[in-house]
This record gives sequence, structure tokens and C-alpha cells, in this order.
Amino acid sequence: MLPLRSNRKALNMKLSWLVIWAGTLFLNPVTADCNITSQTVTCEESGKNLSNIPTNLFQNVTKLSLKNNKITLKSDKDILRSFINLTELYLNENMITVLYNNSFCNLTKLVILDISNNHISTVHKAAFAGLNQLSVLNLSYNAITQLDSDVFTSLKSLTVLNLQYNFLKSFHIKSSFKLIKTVLAGNPWTCSCDLLDLQKWLTASNVTIENENSTTCTFPNSTEKLSIRMVAIQQADCKIEKASLENTVTFTAAIKLKRSASPTALTPNNITGSNGTHAELPLLGKSWTFLAGVLGFVLSTTLLIFTAIKCPTWYHYLISYSHRRLEENDSEMFEWELSADMSSSPTVSGRNDENSIVTFEKIHAFVPGEDGFIEDKHINSHVTEES
Repeated sequence: MLPLRSNRKALNMKLSWLVIWAGTLFLNPVTADCNITSQTVTCEESGKNLSNIPTNLFQNVTKLSLKNNKITLKSDKDILRSFINLTELYLNENMITVLYNNSFCNLTKLVILDISNNHISTVHKAAFAGLNQLSVLNLSYNAITQLDSDVFTSLKSLTVLNLQYNFLKSFHIKSSFKLIKTVLAGNPWTCSCDLLDLQKWLTASNVTIENENSTTCTFPNSTEKLSIRMVAIQQADCKIEKASLENTVTFTAAIKLKRSASPTALTPNNITGSNGTHAELPLLGKSWTFLAGVLGFVLSTTLLIFTAIKCPTWYHYLISYSHRRLEENDSEMFEWELSADMSSSPTVSGRNDENSIVTFEKIHAFVPGEDGFIEDKHINSHVTEES
């Protein structure tokens, strides 16, 4: 009796799962490339020349392969957010160049993310935000030149990180970052003070470096090829270099601040602020002196032009002065003044009067050629003598 009841119960459970599956299949149409089992839904959409993630996929898909397409992830955030049950996502061999913030924010169950063999050069700090269960991240064969350790801060469950064959020269990583295995080969690592943080982390965390023997430094190009974990980097030299670099940066910043503050000056005196404190303003720059000179020149030139226009008589007297011939009225005035002077002087004798008359005649004698008249040769000379 008991085995019969258990068989019926198992049959009812299978029927209920079948009804649920049929209902979800009716409400959410599935493409022909999806394989459905009792626990997983695997959709294969590889090599179909897709530029966007398809929207007609089964919403409860758990494993999605979109490799070898032309997907860029620029406008696929909303589509990815609908796959809340996704545990594996394969986007390798696509056209992704930038991983923007919150690109996978709603995929809280995602465990494996493969974005290898793309053209990724920039990874934003919050690109992997929300991936709390992510364990394996593959970023190999891309064009990443710089990575901030804050990119992986939210990945608390990450155990495997593949960064091989990028363009990384250094990697500043925090000690709290926990990994079991990492792949770092194929990068142009520079064995200098910039690599010291990564070397310390590799030694302290005991992480396994896959292909460690080929994970060497490109610069300096030494004959002895040692892994980046074993290469000798002098910490004392790094401290001296860091101190000198900080001093240089501080000195350069001080010079720039002084130069930028000089042109904004108003007065060298101290002024009192609203809170009663005194703030010293820097000296005026030379540009203000030049501007004042130009302004003064323009104003003075304008004043001279205005004066010349408003006072034409003064202008002609000053600019257009020229000699002129004495007119007849001027000659008569001169004779009157001379006669007045002679009458006012005391008479000594008749001889003096004669001398005065002779002098007066000499003064008023006309010099030939200077009387202002042109001699007419056609007039007979005897007529002149008779008259």
C-alpha cells in the first residue's frame, strides 16, 4: 500500500513540473537553440553575427553563450537585467571595447563570466557591480593598459582571474583582494617600483600563478628571466624615488599655484573679510599697466581730435601759419604811428626836422620790383614823365 502511494506522489510531482514547464514555455517562447532540462536552460547563440543580445530568449535561462558575434554591450544592459537566473555568461570573441558601470548589475547569481578575445581597453570602476556570486572572471586577450584594484572590490567571491595577454605594465592591488589562481602571462610587465605592490601581494597571498615561468618582465630586458614574483626590486630605492617624486610634485604644484595667483591680484595690501580675518592679495600683473597705458593714449588722442574739431580757428593758427604781405591799410597805420612818434619827440632845430623828413622818405621809398605791381612795357616812358 505504501509503495503505491509513493509512486502516485512521484507521478503527481512530475505532472506538476510538466505543467509548469509547459506554461512557462507558452508564455516565454524559446528559440530552437536552447536546451532545457529539469535544472538548467542552456541557450547557444554563437556565430550568428548578432550585434545585440536577442530579446526572445527564455527568461529563466541559466547558461547563455553569445560568443563569436558583434555584440558591443552599449545598449544591452536592460536585456541582461531580465536574465536573473543566469549563472554562466560567455561573451568572448565579440566587439566589446568598454565595460561601463553596472553592465551586469542584476545578475546576482552569475558565477562564470567570460569576456575574453574582445577589444576592451577601458574598464570602469563599477563595471562588475552586483556580481556577488562571481567566481571566475576571464578578461584575457584584450587591450587593457591600466586596471584599478577598486574594479574588483565588489567581487567578494572571486577566486580565478585571467588577465593574460593584455597591455598591463603594472597593477596596484589591495591586500584584501583574495584569489586562488591568476593568469598574468603575456603582459609587458615593467620590473620597477610600480610593480612592487603586485609583487608583495603575490608573495603574501600565496596565490597560484598559472604559467609563472613565462610571466616575466619585459623591461628591463635582462638575460636572466625571472618571474615577476621572484625578480629583485629594492624597496629602499623605491622609498627614495617616491620621496623625491612627492617633493617634485609638491614643488611643481606650488609654482603653478603662485603663477596662477599672480594675475588675479587687486592690491598688495591686506583686506579684511566678512569673518574678520585678513587675506593678503597678490601684486598686480604687468597686463594691468599695459592696459592703463593704452587707455590713456586712446583718451588723449580722442581729446586732441575733439579740440581740433571744436576750435578750427586755433587749429588753423597753430597748424597753417604762413607769412603774408602787408596791405595798404597796414602801410597807412605804420605812417600814422611814425608821425605820432615824431610829433611827440622834442624839436631841437630845423636841421633835425630836415633829417626826419629825409628819413621818412627813405623809409617809404618803394623798391623796384617789390611794390606788388607788374611793369607794363607797352606804356611809353615819356607819357609817365609828362604826367
